[in-house]
Amino acid sequence: MDLDYTQQQRAFRVEAREWLEANVPGQALQSMDTEQGFAAHREWETKLNEGGWAMVSWPVEYGGRGVDLIEWLIFEEEYYRAGAPGRVNQNGIFLLGPTLMEFGNDEQKARFLPPMAAGIDVWAQGWSEPNAGSDMAAIRTTAFRDGDHYVVNGQKTWCSRAVWADWIFCIFRTDPDSERHRGLSFMLVPLDAEGVQVRAIEQLDGETGFAEVFFDNVRVPVDQLLGEEGGGWKVAMSTAGFERGLMLRSPARYQATARKLVALLRDNPEAAQRDPTLGDRVIRGWMQAEAYALQTYRTASRIIGGGSIGAESSLNKIFWSEMDLAMHETAMALLGPRAELLPTARAAGDVGDWLDGFQFALAGPIYAGTNEIQRNIAAERLLGLPRG
Repeated sequence: MDLDYTQQQRAFRVEAREWLEANVPGQALQSMDTEQGFAAHREWETKLNEGGWAMVSWPVEYGGRGVDLIEWLIFEEEYYRAGAPGRVNQNGIFLLGPTLMEFGNDEQKARFLPPMAAGIDVWAQGWSEPNAGSDMAAIRTTAFRDGDHYVVNGQKTWCSRAVWADWIFCIFRTDPDSERHRGLSFMLVPLDAEGVQVRAIEQLDGETGFAEVFFDNVRVPVDQLLGEEGGGWKVAMSTAGFERGLMLRSPARYQATARKLVALLRDNPEAAQRDPTLGDRVIRGWMQAEAYALQTYRTASRIIGGGSIGAESSLNKIFWSEMDLAMHETAMALLGPRAELLPTARAAGDVGDWLDGFQFALAGPIYAGTNEIQRNIAAERLLGLPRG
């Protein structure tokens, strides 16, 4: 792999850096898991789109710039360098968007992608059910064909961004006699449709980043089926590949955390003196973040050359989720008792947003498929080991 950037790539980096420096909000936006913060983040998505930066790797006609994955990685590096807000529509642009590119017809792409890029339509993810979490093949929510509609009944839970989102992408069982991954279909449903009820789930911090969604005879037009009826598992596995592998968690996110961790160590030398292993843990976090970045560049180069990402996306997910948690645990150790304070507390000092990041990192080994399940996938599909 050639680690040197081309002149075009260097010029792209300069352009992205200059735009972000001129447009990133001067103050951090309120949490996107609050109604006001959600609205503010939606406005930021709109501003990104107006500048042509909503999703740079998409075709121009859908709101992108048509650049390759290397330039997307460059943009992500500049995005995190500038301290830009989190992407409230990440389920749409990073997960559903690439899936639409692969499985959607021309009408679906033209209908759904431009408003997604512009922040007009914010998407929630609706896969998990009360008895089907990491095991998506256990889904029981049904969708029966009735003329030019499907009639949906059932429940989804832990639906990211669903409280204030506009649409949700889901997997439903369209063949009542099917079992496991057969007979599932992937559909796009407006959250204001008749018969849809959204119930917020309160997080540890009191905010509402998730919701339960109930479907009571909800009529979904057939043209909102993505892929073939009964072929939803294939579509969902493609989406899961983006979620676990390349798109959802760019390496720039963890490189930014690693840089913050190094700065935290420098600002708290007494903690490192009390526990010399903390310095080693900081160095390990920085090295792992850099290694993950290099591996992602390698994967992107392979995809540009016509390759694909398959079951190895499970290894990626295990690595970035456990790396993120380890770095935040190190930060908590460096801060000592102050780690439990909110940034606004009088004695907080330099605690920053480490507590919030730590709480979110705890979920990393669970969402996008638990790491136990990902290890099973890697064992069976990469190593050829027998099923347990």
